[in-house]
Formats: sequence, C-alpha cells, structure tokens
Amino acid sequence: MSKNVTLDEIKKFWPEKAPNINIVQKYVTKYEKERIVIKYGGNVLIDRNVFNNFISDINVLNKLGLSIIVVHGGGPRIQRELDKKKIVSKFINGLRVTNKDIIDTVEKVLVDFNIDIVRSLKNLGCEAISFHTKSENIIEVEPEKKELGFVGIPKKINVDLIENILSENKIPIISPLGLDKNKQTFNINGDTAASAIAKKIKSRRLILMTNVEGVYDDRKNLISEIKPEDLENLIKWKIVEGGMIPKIANCVDAVENGVRGVVILDGRKPHSILHEIFSDTGSGTLIRE
Repeated sequence: MSKNVTLDEIKKFWPEKAPNINIVQKYVTKYEKERIVIKYGGNVLIDRNVFNNFISDINVLNKLGLSIIVVHGGGPRIQRELDKKKIVSKFINGLRVTNKDIIDTVEKVLVDFNIDIVRSLKNLGCEAISFHTKSENIIEVEPEKKELGFVGIPKKINVDLIENILSENKIPIISPLGLDKNKQTFNINGDTAASAIAKKIKSRRLILMTNVEGVYDDRKNLISEIKPEDLENLIKWKIVEGGMIPKIANCVDAVENGVRGVVILDGRKPHSILHEIFSDTGSGTLIRE
C-alpha cells in the first residue's frame, strides 16, 4: 500500500545517481495498490557491494510505501559451498540435480542468505520478514521430475501470509524452497518460485535481477521490449540457450498468466531497480503482451 510522501521527505533518502527525483511521485501513484515481485539472483549474489546497493534500493521502495515481495536465489553461493565439500552436482536444462546431500546444503545456504537479507534491511530501519522451510513456509511443492531429485515446482502458495505482511508495510523475503505433503524440503528454481508468486498475486511487475543486461538479439544488441511469442522464437533459433531457457520460459508463463510485465535487468548496475520503476525508458528487457 503506497503512502503520501512529500518531495522533501524523499530527498532525505533518494540516492544520488537514481532517476529524476521530481517525477518519483508520478510512479508511486502508478504503482499504488499494485504488487511488485523482485527476484534477486545470478552472480550478483556474491558481490557485497552489489548486495548493499540492492538492499538500499529495496529500502527506498519500502519508504515510498510500494508493496514489494523479494524472492532470492542462491546458485553461486550454493555452488561455493558444494565445492568446499567436494560435492559434484550436474544440471539438466539449467536445473541442478539435487540429491539428499545437496538438498541439505541448499537449504542451509538459502536460509542463511534469507536471514542475511532480512537483517541488512532491518539495519536500515526497514521491516522485513523471513519465509523459508524453517520458518513460515509458504510454498507447497510437488516433485518436478524424478531425475532431478529434490527439485520441486510450486503447487500451492499461502497468499494470505504474504498479504498480511504487505498490509503492515513490511517486506516478505522468500527463499526458493518448499515442502511437499510429507514435509520434505525441495529446492525450487528461483525464477520459477518468483513467477509462481507473481502469478498468484497478479503482480504489476515481476523483476528478475541477474548478471546480464537483459535479452539480446542475434547481433548481441539489447532488446528493450519483446512479446512472448518473439521470445519463444529466440529459443527456437538458438539465440537464447542454456540457463536462459528456463528463465525465459518462466517469463512467458508469467505474462500469459496474469502478470502485466516481466523485466530481466542487470543487478550489477547501480540502482537498476529504481531506473526500471521510476522511468519510462526502464532498464533491461521488458516482456509483455
């Protein structure tokens, strides 16, 4: 729920290299009563300076009264821990095959990172609430494919818990983890988890922060806006390959099922979220019908 914040108040917390402060109120009005799901993932998870910039931007959005839901990933952090333990994992179509040893590591890394995000936001005076398999699990899953092991797809999402937190101007911080009917923990692809939540709450925007600028054409030029059917053609023509395929599939699925627009943007760029939300030109690639 957005709130009336005067320009003088905004000046106290608006970052120096963010978009023009004089047009902020226009966009706050635009997103009033809307939901914005932000997925923080990719290699941007490792760099602490990028992390601190992300935390700062989320704090700004909260101070403006926007309703933000954060879903975080953890791939690089998980890989780092698995390497330390000399555990080798393989991937099928960009998804990590997850056995019992790996799921225990995955859960610990993601829960620890979730707590880190919440703590960092609270240090700025921003109220955030953890959601993961050890505390207030909100995602019920079913196995995706047998060969992937403990990798799940969202079956049911407790939207009421999310809405209750948003109504108090707090931020839900959600790990891409879920429990099945037997209370077994499953890993969920971060984009899949974010997309499932965005679809369920019919969010105005789903923003996927990663370590690329967005989607490129066959000449390696950034595409500023694209329709779902054109994205599918990029996969067919093998212009989009590897780990981008499940990301694109989630984008298309979200847009075709109630999300007004999905944005893939470069989380390494300072204030990329603010440039996306508070300008007409946006940041990265916008996917919408």
